Amino acid sequence: MADYWYNVNTHQVEKGAQSDYTQLLGPYETEAEAQQAPAKVKANNDAWDAGEDD
Repeated sequence: MADYWYNVNTHQVEKGAQSDYTQLLGPYETEAEAQQAPAKVKANNDAWDAGEDD
């Protein structure tokens, strides 16, 4: 089973970790989940900023 990663430098999804781990978010089970990584990070950061620890 290949994992999917989101590359924060290229803004592309990688099948398997092809880049340095410092550039990647993941792993995710599907390509669609990896594509949504930046939105999830933003939502988590916004919740943290608002004091929501969920």
